[in-house]
Amino acid sequence: MAWNLSSVLAPLAVLLTLWPSAVSASDAPRKQHALSLIGEPKYGPDFKHFDWVNPSAPRGGRVRQWAMGTFDTLNPFPVKGTAAAALMLIYDTLMVESPDEPSTEYGLIAEWVSHPDDYSSATFQLREGARFHDGKSITPDDVVFSLEAIKKASPRFAFYYKNVVKAEKVGDRQVRFEFDVKGNRELPLIVSQLPILPKHFWEGTGANGEPRDLSKATLEIPLGSGPYRIAQVDAGRSITYERVKDWWAKDLPVAKGQWNFEEMKFVYFRARDAGFLAFKAGELDFWRETSAKAWATAFDFDAIKRGQVAMHQLPTASVAPMQSFAFNIRRPQFQDPRVRQAFNLAFNFEWTNKNLMFGAYHRVGSFFDNSELKATGLPEGRELEMLNGVRALVPPEVFTKEWKNPVNHSEKDARQHMAMAMKLLAEAGYQSKGGVLTNAAGMQLAAEFLLVQPDFERLVLPYVKELEKLGIKASVRTVDTSQYQRRVDTFDFDIIVQSFAQSLSPGNEQRNYWGSDAAGKDGSQNVIGIKNPAIDKLIDKIILAKDRADLVAATRALDRVLLWNHYVVPQWHAPFERVAMWNMYRRPDKLPSRNSSFMRVWWWDDSAAKRLADGRG
Repeated sequence: MAWNLSSVLAPLAVLLTLWPSAVSASDAPRKQHALSLIGEPKYGPDFKHFDWVNPSAPRGGRVRQWAMGTFDTLNPFPVKGTAAAALMLIYDTLMVESPDEPSTEYGLIAEWVSHPDDYSSATFQLREGARFHDGKSITPDDVVFSLEAIKKASPRFAFYYKNVVKAEKVGDRQVRFEFDVKGNRELPLIVSQLPILPKHFWEGTGANGEPRDLSKATLEIPLGSGPYRIAQVDAGRSITYERVKDWWAKDLPVAKGQWNFEEMKFVYFRARDAGFLAFKAGELDFWRETSAKAWATAFDFDAIKRGQVAMHQLPTASVAPMQSFAFNIRRPQFQDPRVRQAFNLAFNFEWTNKNLMFGAYHRVGSFFDNSELKATGLPEGRELEMLNGVRALVPPEVFTKEWKNPVNHSEKDARQHMAMAMKLLAEAGYQSKGGVLTNAAGMQLAAEFLLVQPDFERLVLPYVKELEKLGIKASVRTVDTSQYQRRVDTFDFDIIVQSFAQSLSPGNEQRNYWGSDAAGKDGSQNVIGIKNPAIDKLIDKIILAKDRADLVAATRALDRVLLWNHYVVPQWHAPFERVAMWNMYRRPDKLPSRNSSFMRVWWWDDSAAKRLADGRG
């Protein structure tokens, strides 16, 4: 018998009318002004401004900063090309992070977001009045275009948005993102970070008459919607941004008291020393110092003594990044973990810290250091259950030993660690021939450290000498930024200095760092080349964690497996930022806890700038 659709639906409609709870409003997903992966957002829907801003901060003035190397594109999305500094200043996102709260986003272009309990989709309502710098409204079509175009143009974004399979317009100002998995709590927050591009601009033609292409490098100034626009470009030498005075979001609670500088300029230098000389001479206004030696010895010039330049050491509460010597395990000499472990045993951090870095650093001992996500002791509870699921695929020490860096309290400790390294190298099949370690196939154990900062050579060269004592043919090569970026993007290196930044809510980005699929994709952040099924499974555990306890357990398990595979030689971290600036900038009484947010919340003091100018004269 054929079904009559109307005869089936009619009684169902009556039933739903008589039983309103089946479709009650209370069953609809909740509209949220903010998203947080760790508890409730600090600020409610009616907040007036963040408490880490001065809502009445004056606007004006300028700041000139240094940048390293050069640039050849104003398009930050494709792999090819070296993008200019701070290009994301011109783009708004659906929601915006709070640097005072971990893993928390507040509505910017989006007025609200909702998602079902199973996290299978996320719907965003766009604010009325949100617009690009040319005055055209930001529409759902722009959002849909942005997801598709960015995923196509950028391998890194493609991995980040891997589970986001579709975006579609579902109302005049509504967009729904659909996900191919359920239970991934991070996905609504991930898509909230999507930079929104103008479809009409990127589907148009450039000044050269050619169709624009987001997947290609270009020096054409792109159209944005953010607090700044590009005002001037001196290709490869400098880029200047100007504040958009009629920025559509300037009076929103998420923007009040922020983006106060009238102009921001980034000036490029081939080397740090040249940039620092320009700062001392007053040709640059702001300096972020990453060298403990320089912080201790280089800031003794006259402007410091006269109080014209202020130095700030600002504490931060972020997860300490794993700054490291990262191996390229695509290279045959680094595929044996015993070789990689030997390299760690040969690195004398304590000597380096004392003699070269003024004792200013702590050695990093986890991929999630300075947080509850760090693996400690032996695995237990939920973490142990997860590790048992991959027991046959991970080093046995994961279950029997707590991972720790070698510590050299004395020369005796250093000698013992070198002896342990030599033993591991012998077990890996290397014997000394003519003073150089060589395996049975005749391959010498060689390692080239690829650097982009010349001042880092002083830290690497003593390490090279220790490796040479073992019979390792080690060397250092320093190249310019363009060549360095090309070689890293195509994995053409032995060892690089790499920092793996993390948040308190790790998720999809872990695939880009360690996932097997990313290992063979040029431009991915899996620079190490990890293809490990155990790690892939633990990443999935992180991404699909049901709650915070599950997330912490899965992250600790991943941390433990990464450490025991000896993919890196850990370096160091400091729980603060070191910044210096000419004394014409002011800040709120309270700064965000996670970073200094100089460009975002500080402001120019016009009277102080005039006094400085008079003093220089």
